[in-house]
Amino acid sequence: MFIGTITDIDLPTKLHPRLNSFFNFVKLNNLNDLSLGRLDIQGDEIFVNHLLLDGKAENDQPLEMHCDYIDVHILLDGSERIGWKPLSRINSYSQEYSKKDDCALSQDAPDFYVDLHPGDYCIVFPEDAHAPAISCGKIRKLIGKIKI
Repeated sequence: MFIGTITDIDLPTKLHPRLNSFFNFVKLNNLNDLSLGRLDIQGDEIFVNHLLLDGKAENDQPLEMHCDYIDVHILLDGSERIGWKPLSRINSYSQEYSKKDDCALSQDAPDFYVDLHPGDYCIVFPEDAHAPAISCGKIRKLIGKIKI
């Protein structure tokens, strides 16, 4: 997991070659003007899901895990808490991994939480089980999907 603000988006570009293309998209676009839904940057290699959603309670949000994509969560409006637990400490799965959805779910409790404010981002890798969208209100966010 890597956490930062969009004012320092050059730092994580060294973590994976495709992160540079994703963060160039972030730099070159007014994020508040993007339409909701999926926005392709480089087809299925790099794309963004722009979401407006109701936050969930900590107990209602499972940990999710991905194998094929790095997630970059960028909060635009509201406040968001993201739970985290290393994949190596997941004890049970409520949904086995689906290659089609690139997702597995677990009801295990996160080891800790990170609070995001508008302009903050959180990068999660396949070894990072994470519970996003924890909030008591509406949130608007981008989720960058970067194929490994």
